[in-house]
Amino acid sequence: MSTAIEFDHVGKQYRLGLVSTRTISHDLNRWWHTAILKQEDPYLRIGEVNDRTVAANHSQYVWALRDIDFKVEQGDVVGIIGKNGAGKSTLLKLLSKVTGPSVGTIRARGRIGALLEVGTGFHPEMTGRENIYMNGAIMGMTHSEITSKLDEIIAFSGCERYIDTPVKRYSSGMTVRLGFAVAAHLDPEILVVDEVLAVGDAEFQKKAIGKMQDISRGEGRTVLFVSHNMESIKSLCKSGVILENGRTSFFGTATECVNKYIDDGRDELIVDTVVSDRNRRYLRYKQIEILSVKLLNDSPYIAMDEDIVAEVRMRRNESSIQEFTLEMMVNNVLGKRVGSYISPVINCKGKDEIVVTIGISNHNLAKGKYYLGFNVGMKTGSSLFTDYDIVYDVLSFNIKYLNKEQKNDILLWKDDWGDIQFMTGFVSAD
Repeated sequence: MSTAIEFDHVGKQYRLGLVSTRTISHDLNRWWHTAILKQEDPYLRIGEVNDRTVAANHSQYVWALRDIDFKVEQGDVVGIIGKNGAGKSTLLKLLSKVTGPSVGTIRARGRIGALLEVGTGFHPEMTGRENIYMNGAIMGMTHSEITSKLDEIIAFSGCERYIDTPVKRYSSGMTVRLGFAVAAHLDPEILVVDEVLAVGDAEFQKKAIGKMQDISRGEGRTVLFVSHNMESIKSLCKSGVILENGRTSFFGTATECVNKYIDDGRDELIVDTVVSDRNRRYLRYKQIEILSVKLLNDSPYIAMDEDIVAEVRMRRNESSIQEFTLEMMVNNVLGKRVGSYISPVINCKGKDEIVVTIGISNHNLAKGKYYLGFNVGMKTGSSLFTDYDIVYDVLSFNIKYLNKEQKNDILLWKDDWGDIQFMTGFVSAD
């Protein structure tokens, strides 16, 4: 089987704190070493490891990716796994030629269809139909080729009613639906999908994963898939790559990668987070912006009969918003949604800084590690919910005790038994 993608010792370096990566003095220094002395670029030999948890030290440079070296065979579906800031999205942007590598070479054989962020490649003033034609033209397709796929794209996206409406009127979910439909149906030899599928509803996620399976298995095309949902990685992907601090730390089958990733992070618990765009997976308008979150339990090791309580600090950036609701989302270590709690309507009239304490009672979660995410928004119609800001996996905790007062450990609870231990039920026998 031929190689579809080859990363040959690829690295990407950024300069901290600045949009530009150059100054006159650094450019002169680079010119002196490379053009006159015929030496290696000095700024590619320095730089700190890409660890978002460590404050910048003396170096002004950081390697977002370093020495990435692996191949992807044609028809393979590769899951790329790693923590926020590990370099997953940067890797896909390099492959999609959104930006270029600082060192190394990327070889890709075939046309690339990419879905990296909500709205990537869409012009907000153009209609959905016009954006389909524009994206197809960018990928090198003729007008007639795009027209032959148009009805299929529109039907798959589920946006028929709004296809001639400017994309700026679309919700994030509709934008992702149309973006994925375009990327998947315009005959790319390589499909690159970032974790934006988390935006879509359950029905669309299932349809999108099915389409990616058809692309790889039935049509022999290659898929690179980034996701925090470990169940999706295991069910969709054949092989996997774990990124850690900008480097590849493990190669293997998708199941091997998921198991190693879960085992390595099982004991790491997050009880306090200052939110950044790394926690959002895709950027929001942030009319009400989540600033920080904190777990208020005495310990991150929580009992089955103990409330799960968190503090969420927010800033209202749009004064016309007078009220909102806050959702507390619980995911397991595989990235599967266990459940959610949505608060009653909260009044924020006259407040710019908002602090909300939110909690879940009687959860009955079984033994294991869980993650909390938060969604601030407001229901604006019978079935339409407007999201102001969403953050994922910003807190984590471990259900360890059966009983809050006595701190009795749950000795055994297998993963395949589920995430909730139902404490009451019924049974009958003759």
